[in-house]
Amino acid sequence: MKAVILAGGFGSRLSEETNSVPKPMVEIGGKPILWHIMKIYSYYGVNEFIICCGYKQYMIKEYFANYFRHNSDMTVDLASNSVIVHDNHSENWKVTMVDTGLYTMTGGRIRKIRKYVGNERFLLTYGDGVADLNITDTITAHENSNAILSLTAYKPIGKFGMLEIDTDNMVKSFLEKPDGDGNWINAGFFVCEPEVFDYLPENDDTCVFEKKPLEEIAAAGKMHAYKHSGFWKPMDILRDNLELNDLWSQGIAPWKVW
Repeated sequence: MKAVILAGGFGSRLSEETNSVPKPMVEIGGKPILWHIMKIYSYYGVNEFIICCGYKQYMIKEYFANYFRHNSDMTVDLASNSVIVHDNHSENWKVTMVDTGLYTMTGGRIRKIRKYVGNERFLLTYGDGVADLNITDTITAHENSNAILSLTAYKPIGKFGMLEIDTDNMVKSFLEKPDGDGNWINAGFFVCEPEVFDYLPENDDTCVFEKKPLEEIAAAGKMHAYKHSGFWKPMDILRDNLELNDLWSQGIAPWKVW
């Protein structure tokens, strides 16, 4: 199964870092948050990734194209123009990086990678959030739901999007960022059937996945919620990045399951 990661936005709320690098490449403990997300999936046996690139995409492509050089000791012999890599610390990952456009919205980006997913179930998340989420459990719960899309629901303190969930854990309505606190919100880890693409218009870069597509899927009774009560943290602003780095440096990062 493939994991699709949305990594093309400008990350303007984290401009202190994203002026020089794309948001998914902002580091936690010396590694891009994108790497942390992929390590979570990899721990649960998901090693094939499709990255929806956009803003400063060349930096993401360069990182993975030279991954072993970024993560291993190496000797460069300038006289012979040769490179020797010592103790190659690479990953068992297959990474497809797709230029989904500089200004494309989330729904448009997902639609553009359809040919790389094929007609099979896929996982989906954003390139700026980590959690101690059991990916295997989310897939199992999705399989038992008969929904075409399952999302991870989380109840934080503050104002976020609201999910109305019935007793069978089926999502009855989806509303992004309403007034009020203490609501179940979309934590951004999805399990999707290929039918999800039917809700994404072709050649429409303005389509926002979190608006009409998810609203329509919920209204049709085809969206399931996996309730997560553990750790979840999006990296929206500099303070979030500092908090995540602090957890990592103390050796108490809850998302480090590997």
